[in-house]
Amino acid sequence: MTKHTAERYALIAAGTVIVALTAGGFWLSYAHLAQVAGQHGLHNSPARQWAWPATLDAFIVAGELLMLRAGLRKVPDWWAIALTATGSVGSIALNVAGVSGTRHGSSVPLLDYVIAAVPPAAALLAFGVLMRQIHHLVTEPLGAEAPTSSQPADSPRTAPPLPADPQPLPRGGRPADATLDQLVEIGRVAVAEHGHATRAVVQQAIRDKGLKVGGQRLTQAMGVLRAELDTAQGDDRTPG
Repeated sequence: MTKHTAERYALIAAGTVIVALTAGGFWLSYAHLAQVAGQHGLHNSPARQWAWPATLDAFIVAGELLMLRAGLRKVPDWWAIALTATGSVGSIALNVAGVSGTRHGSSVPLLDYVIAAVPPAAALLAFGVLMRQIHHLVTEPLGAEAPTSSQPADSPRTAPPLPADPQPLPRGGRPADATLDQLVEIGRVAVAEHGHATRAVVQQAIRDKGLKVGGQRLTQAMGVLRAELDTAQGDDRTPG
């Protein structure tokens, strides 16, 4: 089993656990809120009792779906974050408040509050981890930077040697529609717009121009761009 395959299996297993944890935490929180609603005015209508938590938890579902869309598009969505945060904080607060609100005694054990708060908090944290993994996969595809025997990995401070003119890629690789200088110029604009230099950003910018680029030519362009960024950062750090 290669390192790439093992990493993929580990990611799939972690994703499965995260999804299960999110679903379990959401269900426990929803059921407890339904119980609280039944003990505060909705006990005569089981249908309304079980529908009431949706008026809060629906914000979480909507916000998480919008956050997933934003993660796939690699852009922040502050409305989605606000929806998720509002629904999650409200769910945690009402789950905790419902503990004392459903008890007739004057003293409630601290552990009761903890048990009520854990499911919604766990669901929120689990989904945050899932979004981080999706964002990581979108910005840096799994194994995208893996070196080969004839192609060294990009060095953050050393640009690879540049060919005199465009040549077809070896081993049946796809030739680029533009020269290396043209690809680097497109990459400079994309990096300036996004604020960071990744293969995904530069490759998408090239595709947006209607051009094709192979893996080796993209690696060469990334080497030039990263070398330029390191030089610029070094100049900024140099005292005047």
